[in-house]
Amino acid sequence: METEEHRTRRYTGGWAWQRRAACRGKDAALFFHPAGERGERSQEREAAAKRVCTRCPVRGQCLEYALAADERYGIWGGLTEDERRALRAGARRRGRPAAARPPGRD
Repeated sequence: METEEHRTRRYTGGWAWQRRAACRGKDAALFFHPAGERGERSQEREAAAKRVCTRCPVRGQCLEYALAADERYGIWGGLTEDERRALRAGARRRGRPAAARPPGRD
């Protein structure tokens, strides 16, 4: 079984970007869904989290980390776990590693 420590070792970028993240100091529950959350409530929470990500100056680094570390839960770099999974699947089909899309504000 792969541990969190093992997954994060794949990330080779620095960590200084976290100090500039727009989500810093926000309630983590905004970015990680509670058990059983579905429907409109889930969509509203995700939309609110993505609004934070949209104005984040380090969105690209955050997404890069999430892809490299294979973060399986939460919104990272403005993408949900399903969106990141689809991004990785598309990259596998193209025979390339998943890369963070330029968010426009890095």
